[in-house]
Amino acid sequence: MDMEMNFIRQLPTPQEIKEQFPLKPEIAVIKNERDEIIRDIFTGKDDRFLLIIGPCSADNEPAVLDYMTRLAKVQEKVKDKIFIIPRVYTNKPRTKGTGYKGMLHQPDPEGDEDLLEGIIAIRQMHTHVAEETGFTCAEEMLYPENHRYLSDLLSYVAIGARSVEDQQHRIVASGVGIPVGMKNPTGGDVSVMMNSIIAAQHKQKFVYRGWEVSTKGNPLSHAILRGYVDKYGRSHANYHYEDLQGLIDAYEETNLVNPAVIVDCNHSNSGKMYMEQIRIAEDVIHSMHMSKDINNIVKGLMIESYIEDGCQSIGDGIYGKSITDPCLGWEKSERLILELADIL
Repeated sequence: MDMEMNFIRQLPTPQEIKEQFPLKPEIAVIKNERDEIIRDIFTGKDDRFLLIIGPCSADNEPAVLDYMTRLAKVQEKVKDKIFIIPRVYTNKPRTKGTGYKGMLHQPDPEGDEDLLEGIIAIRQMHTHVAEETGFTCAEEMLYPENHRYLSDLLSYVAIGARSVEDQQHRIVASGVGIPVGMKNPTGGDVSVMMNSIIAAQHKQKFVYRGWEVSTKGNPLSHAILRGYVDKYGRSHANYHYEDLQGLIDAYEETNLVNPAVIVDCNHSNSGKMYMEQIRIAEDVIHSMHMSKDINNIVKGLMIESYIEDGCQSIGDGIYGKSITDPCLGWEKSERLILELADIL
C-alpha cells in the first residue's frame, strides 16, 4: 500500500528561490561583516554582548519592519557594548501540531496554509529587513530542510527545546556555517543539550535534500538555557548563578570549543510572564559581575519583544502585538536595552 500522503506540488529548490529572489551584493557584504563580528564574540575576540531580540513570531511584515527600524536606532546608541541580532522567527513549533505555525505556513495568519507563498514571503521579509536596517537576523531551524531558503540571509540559528534531541537537527547544525544555539529540552535535561552541541561541533556525513553531504563541524554551536517544565506542568528557571555554574561544569567534562551560553529570558525561565524578562536579564548580568567564569561563558540574552505589550488572538487586529507568546512592548524594550548597556 502506498503512503497516505497527498502530493500537492513540487516546490522550487532553495537554489531556484535564491535565483528568483536574489540578494543585492551589498547585503552579502553586510552579512559577512556581521557574521565575522558574531564569530569574534563567540570566540572571545570581541567582548560585546549579544542581544537576540524581537517578536515571538514574525507574523506581519509591516509591523516587523517598523519594529526593526526602531531597533536599528537603539543599536546605534549601544553599539560599543551590545551587538543586536533581531529575531525574525517565521516557523512556530506547535506541541500538538495544530494552530498557527508561522509565516512559512500561513503568510496571512487568517488565511489558508500555502507553503510556496510562505517560502517567498519569509525570504522577502528577511531581505527587506536587511535592506532597510542593515540587520541580518536569527531564526529557529524548525525544519532543517528549509534552512537553505534563507541561508544567505541569516546570522544566527536556534534549535528549539522540542527539536534538540532530533538527530537531523543536530547534524544539519554541523554544516550551517553560523552560530547555532541548542536549547535545553522542555524537561530540562542539560546532558541532552550538551550531546546536541557535541554532535553539531563534530564533522558529519548524511543525506540532505536528496544529496549525500559532509560537514566539517560547527565550532560555534553552543547552549541556550530556556528553563524547563516538570512532570506536573510547572515552569522552573535555569538562569540562576548556580545553573550557570553547573553549565560551566558540564562544559568542562567535554572537549567542546568556544564554551558559550545564551540565556533565554522568556519561555519557562519567565513562566511566559513577559515582564519578568527585565528582571531576569538584569539578574544574569549581576551573575556575570559576581563570577569571572560566568562572565566568560555568558555571551548574550534572548528576549521576546514587539511593538505592543502582551499578546492577542488571531483576528483581533492590534498592530504590532504578538499572536503567539506574550512579548515585552517597545517602550519597555528600548528602556531595557539602554539599561543593559549601562550595567554591562
